[in-house]
Amino acid sequence: MSESARISPTAHYTAYVWARHGLGPAALATPLGAVLHHALAPMNLAWEYCASRPSLDQMLLARHRCIDWLLEREIRAGRVGQVLEVAAGLSPRGARLTAQYPDLAYVEADLPAMAAHKRALLEQAGLQQERLRVVEVDALAESGDLAVAEVAARALDPEVGTALLSEGLLGYFDDAAIRAMWSRFAAVLVRFPAGVYLSDLHLAGEVAGMRGTGVFRFLLGAFVQGQTYLHFADETAAVAALREAGFPLAELHRVDSPALAGAEVPARDRGHVVRLIEARTR
Repeated sequence: MSESARISPTAHYTAYVWARHGLGPAALATPLGAVLHHALAPMNLAWEYCASRPSLDQMLLARHRCIDWLLEREIRAGRVGQVLEVAAGLSPRGARLTAQYPDLAYVEADLPAMAAHKRALLEQAGLQQERLRVVEVDALAESGDLAVAEVAARALDPEVGTALLSEGLLGYFDDAAIRAMWSRFAAVLVRFPAGVYLSDLHLAGEVAGMRGTGVFRFLLGAFVQGQTYLHFADETAAVAALREAGFPLAELHRVDSPALAGAEVPARDRGHVVRLIEARTR
């Protein structure tokens, strides 16, 4: 299984979690997602009650709400009029935001098989519309039709402020891969009048040594059929890497930081160490 394709089961799991908590349409919650969620229920319970940490589900909900809030802030301020979500999977964000913001154009991109599945689900549910497009991309491709730069050139308006999202993607690739990915993302966003990159990130220095982390990552790795990764010793190192990649303005937010107070993350979900990346090309 390719490095990109192996993470596709998580798309089904996350879509089920989001639909289960009212963050997305039931049409995107697949039977496979329900099966996977049931299979990982013991791990979630053990992590929450034995390790006294937010569960995987709580982390997914927290990061999704935080990215939503950061993105909507950019849309409302008029800085962003179009979105490219890389590795969008079965995320409900595009359907929800295009319904909420009549002028927003949203491009959801994923590997060909996942993109085709997403298009079929949206069409069956009557959610497909002109401002919501689902296209093929390979986040690791440096060139060719599936490269992010080529997808952006075909699908986006160069005169409109743009957000690029990569929720849930970085943890499945090593430092070299994500540094290269960030460089490609920055090279795309600098073409637009305004460009902002939003994602989630787990810092190795914050996660290492936490009780139960080793077992949790082992089980998660088995779930996605491959290794999972933590990145950078601390916030300073991560911000430096983002700047080196081409984002002169970069911040990492904690879920419980004042900057994300408007995200309305429930108090019980704020203890997770996931960070939210907010990086700009200008």
